[in-house]
Amino acid sequence: MSIQSAFASPVTRNNAGALDTTFAASGKTQVYFVGSLSSMANDVAIDAQGRLLVAAKVTMAEGSRFGLARLLEDGSADLDFGKQGSVIGQFEKGFEAMGAKVRVMPDGNILLVGLHYENAHRTLPALALFDPQGRLIQRFGDNGQRVVRLPGDLSQGMRDAWLPPGVPGAEACDVEVQPDGRILVLANHHFELADHVGLLIRLDVEGSLDCSFNGRGFVVVRHLLMNTWLSSLTLQHDGRILVGGSINFPEEGLLARYQANGSLDSSFAVDGFMTFRALGHRAQVSQVIQQPNGDILCFGSSREPMHCLTFKVHSNGRPDIHCNAGHPQCLAIGPNGCQWNAAQLQPDGGVLTAGATIGGIEADFLLGRYLPDGHPDLGFGAEGGYSRTRLGPSMDTATCVAAQADGSIVVGGYSLHGSYKAVVARYLA
Repeated sequence: MSIQSAFASPVTRNNAGALDTTFAASGKTQVYFVGSLSSMANDVAIDAQGRLLVAAKVTMAEGSRFGLARLLEDGSADLDFGKQGSVIGQFEKGFEAMGAKVRVMPDGNILLVGLHYENAHRTLPALALFDPQGRLIQRFGDNGQRVVRLPGDLSQGMRDAWLPPGVPGAEACDVEVQPDGRILVLANHHFELADHVGLLIRLDVEGSLDCSFNGRGFVVVRHLLMNTWLSSLTLQHDGRILVGGSINFPEEGLLARYQANGSLDSSFAVDGFMTFRALGHRAQVSQVIQQPNGDILCFGSSREPMHCLTFKVHSNGRPDIHCNAGHPQCLAIGPNGCQWNAAQLQPDGGVLTAGATIGGIEADFLLGRYLPDGHPDLGFGAEGGYSRTRLGPSMDTATCVAAQADGSIVVGGYSLHGSYKAVVARYLA
């Protein structure tokens, strides 16, 4: 497939996409983890009381840990949560860990999903369930936590400690909770340097493998015997499951769809899979969004050059010819490249996107908005479709985005100032 690049022209119609200076300290706040040496926010969610929950990777003197913090609606730490507003822990004692995703359950409990570091090179998907005060719920998993180990050590992924933050790597996981409380988890298995597959796993409400899913509780996702890497999991309105990522990591962007029982949905695209390139360049999908009408928007990046990537397809996996003539779109921001890391559906079918420019002190938060038709919203942000924000003196990377009840936009990530610090910023809608 071909691709057309979009260079957004400066159009400013209102304050949408501008930092909200009434939030915390001039629109941004550092997320505090007691005793930490550094921290990186990977996800943000909003509970029924409007409080912000932040999942993070936290570095302590003993190594990396998962972090879960809660902020009040105005950005101040919620001191009633955990220890001085946060919880820091391991999925199993004696091992390192990181927090990747956080979800608020229907009963108000908090599900944290991340990676358990089995050793210096291998990861396993892991979960922890907390009550609204930040205490582990003992009935879930093993005293509140569960490391997912599939038969034959199939769930072991690859740790990318050597990759600089902000560069997409092999450490990825995602989660969705079904209406019946069962939990879908996305992970990747690494056989060797150039051989890996995606994994789609379903757990029951207590954190055990749900063997009614594909007969064994999980699906191995691999396209045409190629190396397959997954980064995004989306539960459709009808119960079917979309996964996104890339093949040959990352040679081509990838979408696949599965039925609710774990079988491949052969009606989607070509035999359940859709792949695409970016004008001969490599591509990867970081986030998949389904719109209210069933259409699908993919967000991520092209590679060499690295530009923010968007691709709109119909619910059957066929490109939408009314959006960029059915081709992916690339948005070039900054001299060293850029990427979309996360996306959030809005009530009108539009989509908020968060990401970063790439390259040392040039690395800034990016916040964008796309219209329901898949085109950039040129009335949003100071640059016509996006805002670029320098939060500190060096590297800033946005990893997640969510919208508050009044429409205000919350973006999480990290900022380099001596060490990496988890940060949350709020923007006007």
